[in-house]
Amino acid sequence: MKVFVKVTLIFLFTVSSAAAIFFLSLGFVVSLHAGNPEQSDVIIVLGGDNGLRVRKGAELYKAGYAAHVIVTGIDEKFYHPGHPNWRERRMMALGVPKNAIKVDTKSTTSWEEAENTSDTMKKKGWKSALVVSDPPHMLRLYETWSKAFEGSSKKFILVPTNPIWWHPMLWWKNEKSYQFVMNEIKKNLFYAVVYY
Repeated sequence: MKVFVKVTLIFLFTVSSAAAIFFLSLGFVVSLHAGNPEQSDVIIVLGGDNGLRVRKGAELYKAGYAAHVIVTGIDEKFYHPGHPNWRERRMMALGVPKNAIKVDTKSTTSWEEAENTSDTMKKKGWKSALVVSDPPHMLRLYETWSKAFEGSSKKFILVPTNPIWWHPMLWWKNEKSYQFVMNEIKKNLFYAVVYY
């Protein structure tokens, strides 16, 4: 009986320790594919942000990493080319000229952003892209863009923003990063079933 109790306690301790380590490592898992920018044809500033992605995209443009920018996540129903939306205006205020910015009003999901960008790059003859988003978004983006570019010579590098709320080890202590990571885990599972 004592041996059984001892084995059970060891088993429970091992399982709970493994679960705790897995949980704590999720911040590293979801942000693992973040890379450093390299000279590219286009900078893709993904939608769904509050300005951090726009700022990072403008920084990359001004640093000379690419001559073109695509801003995604702008709803076609509310977009008027003659009246730039706030993301375009912010980019221009940060030093990106209007003629360098292309707006993608068709994409409503991360999958569509990758697919539509791949099509645009093919039409323009662009071979390389810097894709800008927040750190916890990197795992899903890596899988999505890899699938969208599969079978082509196009390549991408995921460039993360630098939000004050993000820390890959302490992500669970901040409400915003906690929600982001939990949502990304769910979305990664959904994308794995539907798209990959």
